[in-house]
Amino acid sequence: MARGLKWTDSEDLALALHERFPDVDPLTVRFTDLHQWVLEIEGFADDPKASNEAKLEAVQMAWLEEYRDARGEH
Repeated sequence: MARGLKWTDSEDLALALHERFPDVDPLTVRFTDLHQWVLEIEGFADDPKASNEAKLEAVQMAWLEEYRDARGEH
């Protein structure tokens, strides 16, 4: 059985968010929305209360990299 995604899997979570919201600039997303969107990712299996600002920021920065790569901004 595959292990579920955790808050610390920022790269995998970022890929899932980029696939779901390809045109959303991650820097415009409030952490409350980001938290909810992560909880909705298929395969996410961590405690919703285990997130914190640092973990959300890590997901946001990884997502930002995906977003910029897709636009050739690197």
